[in-house]
Amino acid sequence: MSAIAGLRSATWASHQRLEKRLDIKARFSDLDRYRSHLEQMWGFCARLEQNLGPNSFDQALDDYDSRRKLPLLTQDLMALGVGAGAVASLARCQRLPDCPDPATAFGCAYVLEGATLGGRMLLPLAQERLGLTPECGETFLASYGERVTSKWREFGAALDAWCSSPPRQARAAAAAVSTFDALDEWLCGRAL
Repeated sequence: MSAIAGLRSATWASHQRLEKRLDIKARFSDLDRYRSHLEQMWGFCARLEQNLGPNSFDQALDDYDSRRKLPLLTQDLMALGVGAGAVASLARCQRLPDCPDPATAFGCAYVLEGATLGGRMLLPLAQERLGLTPECGETFLASYGERVTSKWREFGAALDAWCSSPPRQARAAAAAVSTFDALDEWLCGRAL
């Protein structure tokens, strides 16, 4: 089994739980709720991307800087009327796994890269309900534009190359599950 298939399998339950609890239609029901959702995503990505520094991937993912979501979320929030000072002072998620090596970094990044694929499916919902566009308010959802599929494949190839051994796959899977669980708790509150 490829490393990316292993991560998909390992995170399936966490991913399904998050999707059930998230209620994305409510979060995209009006601009205030959508803005609040983006603020939460900003707080999650701010901390996660801090953990995933430029050396986290040890050159195994040389385009990581172009994959950062924080600039896109900042752009969207400012387009929706949130000032730069207010963005910088948003709450940041504190419960995230550390990323001491490339395997755990790949596990954490897997969650955001997967969210990029999911974002593409949410674009029409935000356009129809909120009147937003990929250029104004949907930059995060439209990450990578037309290159979303090729960027996902490149990420998968880099992950498979680095996490080819069972110990690395296990560290990546544990980090991905922890990241999904942290995102679930951050966005939806502690599960009952």
